[in-house]
Amino acid sequence: MGVRLGGGRRGGDDDDLVEAHEINVTPFIDVMLVLLIIFMVAAPLATVDLGVDLPASTVEPQPRPEQPVFVTLKPDLSVAVGEDIIAREALPGTLDAATKGQKDERIFLRADKAVSYGELMAVMNLLRDAGYLKIALVGLDGRSE
Repeated sequence: MGVRLGGGRRGGDDDDLVEAHEINVTPFIDVMLVLLIIFMVAAPLATVDLGVDLPASTVEPQPRPEQPVFVTLKPDLSVAVGEDIIAREALPGTLDAATKGQKDERIFLRADKAVSYGELMAVMNLLRDAGYLKIALVGLDGRSE
């Protein structure tokens, strides 16, 4: 609430303090501008499109089976089971032959660095659709010697 002092006149009853009926909105505007700036700075940080450089794994590797089945996704997006390059449509049949029909056998999936995450997920979906749910991702050993 504000008060207005007399306009330079002296003396008389007109010198009484007069109540001003206006709202001072300047502090409200200042607060709103500060909040706007905070949200403008914080909004881009809330998105998830930041580049990710995933670290190498430092856990102790699990023992490998005697005859592991490797599925490899090459940089040209071709798929190989073992050393043989196959068509993606032939992946279920080739895996059935390599695992002798044992769907619970672990499949080792490796992909080149240049392969996009979406392409890797597409191959993982093919493996899941074929009934192979135990998939191990193969990476470089990042433990210090």
